[in-house]
Amino acid sequence: MALTLDKLVDLLKASGEPTRLRLLALLAAGDLTVSDLTDILGQSQPRISRHLKLLAEADLVDRYQEGAWAYFRLKQEGDAVALARQLLDAASDTDSVLLRDGERLLSVKRARAEKAQAYFSRNAAEWDELRRLHVNDKAVEANLLQLLGTEPVDALLDLGTGTGRILQLLEHHYRRAVGIDASRDMLAVARANLDKAGIVKASVRQGDILNLPLDDGEFDVVIIHQVLHFLVEPEAALREAARMLKPGGRLAVIDLAPHALEHLRDDHAHIRLGFSHQVMEEWLSRAGFTPSAAVDVAPSQRHDEALTATIWLAARKAEPLGEVLNLKRVGGV
Repeated sequence: MALTLDKLVDLLKASGEPTRLRLLALLAAGDLTVSDLTDILGQSQPRISRHLKLLAEADLVDRYQEGAWAYFRLKQEGDAVALARQLLDAASDTDSVLLRDGERLLSVKRARAEKAQAYFSRNAAEWDELRRLHVNDKAVEANLLQLLGTEPVDALLDLGTGTGRILQLLEHHYRRAVGIDASRDMLAVARANLDKAGIVKASVRQGDILNLPLDDGEFDVVIIHQVLHFLVEPEAALREAARMLKPGGRLAVIDLAPHALEHLRDDHAHIRLGFSHQVMEEWLSRAGFTPSAAVDVAPSQRHDEALTATIWLAARKAEPLGEVLNLKRVGGV
């Protein structure tokens, strides 16, 4: 880090204010909207927006738009954010204000997760049909099969398995497979579907995609199919997927391209309105992957609700994952 005196003073001015320092601490823990931040800090939206503008001007915060919502996050690279992280590291773990902010942040994230969980419980039986209203599932599955190729897979992990569709689709590719889902209702449907198909080499179990009940480096292929747009912290799910993979193991992410269907937030518990190639590839790289392919799959019918899906394929880097992540932290990420 080599900052001029003027730049250093500007950065200290930008971060050296209680509310802005609290904002930096919250944004270091994940992407949040202005509404989230007003709920957590108990301050007005204009006040929070003004502080965020100052942080963005100081090159400390990124802003990106998803439909009508704007998300903010701590920048991942640069000398400015490296200094900000040093300031945050110096903060006491027992500070009452930061502890209270952390508790409120957990409440915001918990409320989002509960909303999504309630949606899954209501719609478990019709889940595949609901998804087909928006996405060309047949073309997605055909492209996924082509990208994965014909090489046999010893162990496959399907995160957010839902009805178990991926476990059925890839039945002839793997020797054994595990599907993980947080919803008991979804798992009941998945088990029934596997039983009906006579698939005994795949099992499903309940688990948190951000804290998987599995050993490190156990799988050759991990699939995350139409899950990330329901998550508050999709990047954390990618890091957990990397933990599950053997070095050189492959990850396939299938999710929505950026779109503007705002009603999906309320009607179908979507938190993110799709992902761009740039954002996803940056996340994959930071999580310890080497992206290798990105394929857009157009909708089968042209109507207002039809959405494009994207399949991203990546390989876990060969070096130990801990070393990959440590190197990235040293580099300011």
